[in-house]
Amino acid sequence: MPQNRKPVLIAGAGPVGCTAALLLAQHDIPVVLMEALDELPMDLRASTFHPPTLDMLDALGVTPQLISQGLIVPTFQYRDRRTGEFAEFDLDLLRDETRHPYRLQCEQYKFTRVVVDMLKALPHADVRFNHRVVGFSQDGEGVTALAWTPDGEIKIRGCFLIGAEGADSKVRQSAAVLYEGLTYPERFLVMSTKFPFEDHIENLSDVSYMSDPEEWCVLLRTVDLWRFLVPTDPQDSPEKVLSEDYVQDCLQRVCKKDGPYKVEHQLLYNVHQRVAETYRIGRRVLLAGDAAHINNPLGGMGMNGGIHDAINLAEKLVTIINEGGDMDALLDLYNRQRRLICIDFVQSQTAKNKEMIEATDAKTQRRRQQDYMRTANDPELAKAFLMRSSMIEPLRESYEIQ
Repeated sequence: MPQNRKPVLIAGAGPVGCTAALLLAQHDIPVVLMEALDELPMDLRASTFHPPTLDMLDALGVTPQLISQGLIVPTFQYRDRRTGEFAEFDLDLLRDETRHPYRLQCEQYKFTRVVVDMLKALPHADVRFNHRVVGFSQDGEGVTALAWTPDGEIKIRGCFLIGAEGADSKVRQSAAVLYEGLTYPERFLVMSTKFPFEDHIENLSDVSYMSDPEEWCVLLRTVDLWRFLVPTDPQDSPEKVLSEDYVQDCLQRVCKKDGPYKVEHQLLYNVHQRVAETYRIGRRVLLAGDAAHINNPLGGMGMNGGIHDAINLAEKLVTIINEGGDMDALLDLYNRQRRLICIDFVQSQTAKNKEMIEATDAKTQRRRQQDYMRTANDPELAKAFLMRSSMIEPLRESYEIQ
C-alpha cells in the first residue's frame, strides 16, 4: 500500500458523504469527512431505502443495522382518495432480482449515525464537525479545500474533493457550475403523528400515494410515526401553512377523528427539479447527491440516487488510488453514468410521479387510477413497473453507460 497518501476530502456528512467516506475508508484510503454543523442533523425528510440501495449497503455492513431500526414495507399503494379504490404493488415480485424485495422505512439521520459510528472505528477516517467547506483550489497534484471553523479559516490538502453538502453546495457554487432546472411554485408540508391511520383507513398500506383532484397527499409509515405530505397553495404564507388550524384541517381531511391530532414534527419546504451541468469540476473535484441533482420526493428517489452516486464514485476512486486506474477516464465515466441516468430516469420519473398524482381533472385522475389497478393486477406488468420504480433497472443501466 502507498504510504503517506493525501486523503480524499468530503464536504457534507449526510447520507451521500457518509457512504462515500465509508467505502473509501474500508479500502484503506484516508478520508476527511467535513460537516458544517456541530453534530449530525436530525433530518426527517428522507426515509425510504429501495431494494438495490439496501443490496449495495449490504456490502458495507450497514443494511442489517438499518433493518434493526427501520420498518420493512413489502407493499405500496396508489389510492383514489374519494372512492377508496387502490392499486397495491407487491415488492415480493422482485425476489429473484434482489436480496431485499421490500422498501425499508428508516429515517436518514439513523443511517448517518450508523455510518459515522463505523467510521470512528476505522483508522483512515477523520470526521470533523464545525467544518464548513466554502471553496477550493486544485492543481495537478491535488486539491486544497478552504473551510470555516470556530477557530477561523483553515486549508486542508487532499487528493480529491467530493462536494456532497446538499443543494446549496458551496463546492458547486464556488466553481460557478450551473444548477439547471426549476423550482415548483407550491411548497410541500410534511407532518408527523403517532395516530394509527392503519386502524381507521381500510386496507391502508404503509406507503400510500393518494390522488384527489382537489388535494393529493402521501401517507408513509415509519417505526414510530406516520408522515403525511400535502402540497400547499403558493399564495399561502409559511405562517398560515404552519399554523395549528391549517395543520389540523389537513389531517382531519385525510381521516376525521374526535379532537385534535398530536403533531410530533412539521416541516414546510420548497421542491425542485435541478441537475448540475457537470458532476466533475476540473480534474479532482466531484459532485454527488443533492449537490449534483435534486428532485421532488415522490417515489423516494433522491437519497437513493445520491447513495448510488456515492458508491459509483467511491468505487472508481478506489480503482484510481489503490490500483493506478486511469483517473480522467474513470472520473469522466462517473460523470456520464450518474448524470445521464439522473436526467433520463430520476428527473423524468419523479416529475411523472408528481404529474400522475396531482391531476385536477376527475376523469383524468380516474383513468390513471384504473391504469395503476390494471398494472398491479398483472404480475408481468407489475414486475416491470417495480423494476423501474424500485430503481433496480436504472441502476443496472447506469453501469452499462460507457
